[in-house]
Amino acid sequence: MSQRTGKLNALMTNRDIELHCRLEEGDQQLLDKAMVTLGLSARGYFKILKVARTIADIEGETSIQTNHLTEALGFRKLDRYQSGV
Repeated sequence: MSQRTGKLNALMTNRDIELHCRLEEGDQQLLDKAMVTLGLSARGYFKILKVARTIADIEGETSIQTNHLTEALGFRKLDRYQSGV
């Protein structure tokens, strides 16, 4: 459970994500480019941020860093590849 929101990261609302999953400018650009390249929806965007937040939490980090974001993107890409999309 997240100390920030009182709920699991998977249950965060879009507003929670907006407040607790802020990215540095370069990371935001990376995510924006990945959205276009991978053809992700807004739903996919928020899922990636939730996963990146969880990875950061596991590593004890207070903010999402580039390595957390790229790992989350890698999981998303793998998920899409395995499902044939």
